[in-house]
Amino acid sequence: MQLPYKYILIASLYASGCHEKTGNNSTATETSSSKAGTESPGTVTANGSDFRKDASLAFLSKNNADTIRKIDIQLAKTDKQREDGLMYRKSMSDDQGMLFIFPDMEERSFWMKNTYISLDIIYIDDKMEIVSIQKYATPLSEQSLPSFKKAQYVLEVNGGFCDKYHIGYGDKVVYH
Repeated sequence: MQLPYKYILIASLYASGCHEKTGNNSTATETSSSKAGTESPGTVTANGSDFRKDASLAFLSKNNADTIRKIDIQLAKTDKQREDGLMYRKSMSDDQGMLFIFPDMEERSFWMKNTYISLDIIYIDDKMEIVSIQKYATPLSEQSLPSFKKAQYVLEVNGGFCDKYHIGYGDKVVYH
């Protein structure tokens, strides 16, 4: 009876390792990254992954440039960091997010495979203006969540964040 369990274990390990989508798609969550000199001690999430504050980000109103909300962010700058994203994390606080930084402007598409928390996926152009938002992304879904417009940055925050804090198209972000 141990032989079938061995095959199930091998198949599940193989399946969990095959999460990369090809082409222009990235996973909807990121892993940790570092920015020299700005790291703070990590906070352990429910799945054991550390959240590292690499920078702070502020949302600015399109109407009067007032600060709407500030959060701590983890940066995803490398292909590996962008590929891993927030996958396998079981929770994230409302004052945290992950900023994916791409080298160019193009239409983006994320998915939620292996992502256990609902996310708002915010697409941002090279002028740091929000151009598109995919709200309440369904956990573990492989459905493509496109930007519909060219974006250079993608910010992931908890699902419902944009509605709760009235974040919308045309608002801007700044981070440091």
